[in-house]
Amino acid sequence: MSTTTNNTIIIRNYVILAALTLFVSMGLTDTFFASTRTGQQDRLDNYGQVVSAGLVAYAQKLGR
Repeated sequence: MSTTTNNTIIIRNYVILAALTLFVSMGLTDTFFASTRTGQQDRLDNYGQVVSAGLVAYAQKLGR
């Protein structure tokens, strides 16, 4: 009973890989579709627009 065959090792590795894939995909899904991230993304988008407007205003000021 203490000996393992190649089939046992392959099945064990497959189960570990399947569980790891499931765990990682659930974590990534929670990360990207979390409501807190959605709110944060809106703030980042708004901040990006403010920075872009500031850069455009600065570039126009330099061009004058």
